[in-house]
Amino acid sequence: MSRTRNAALLLAAVGLLALAGCGGQQEKPDNPGGAIIRTTQDPNGMRGATLDQPYKLPAATLTDTGGNPFNLVTSTKKPVTLIFFGYTNCPDVCPTVMADVASALTKLDESVRKQVQVLFITTDPSRDTGPVIRKYLDRFDPAFVGLTGTLPSIKDIAQAVGVPVEGMKKLPSGGYEVGHGAQVLGFGKDDKATVLWMSNAAIGDMAHDFGKLVEANQ
Repeated sequence: MSRTRNAALLLAAVGLLALAGCGGQQEKPDNPGGAIIRTTQDPNGMRGATLDQPYKLPAATLTDTGGNPFNLVTSTKKPVTLIFFGYTNCPDVCPTVMADVASALTKLDESVRKQVQVLFITTDPSRDTGPVIRKYLDRFDPAFVGLTGTLPSIKDIAQAVGVPVEGMKKLPSGGYEVGHGAQVLGFGKDDKATVLWMSNAAIGDMAHDFGKLVEANQ
């Protein structure tokens, strides 16, 4: 393989985990989990970015939109769990990703769709109360589960699965945005993520991969 090809693959891998500010501003790439992203075609047919070193979902407990404790391992009852970190005041990246995930799920047969659980973990717990998150997620799919907790605990969980989360960045308007990784992580029934999709993933590719994950986790 040529040096040019090697350099291109390295840049592609680093770019996949770039920190995305919801205001459209890109920050420094970060990969705290140290997973290796395979940039060649996945032999199992996945179209998302596959991970040679899977991320293990920590058995951490957050709070759902109804105020009930939700353990990321014991409360996830379906074979496939999709996780996205974001916040309701995000003006562009978060609603786009959530809408794309919802649209991809509608392309699956109902029997397959019922095997997938979507978790939205807020990166802005000071503003994202349970009712606020619930109202936000209902715009996309009432079945989506919203979770909140303390910011340190959320950051710890995000770091464990390779998602960078920054603190608040003040805006000239007086408000603030929160920088965070824009990837959707796909976990199987072993609570390990072997594939992720970035915010520019095609809806058809996500639908294809969601079905493949369900098939692999029966």
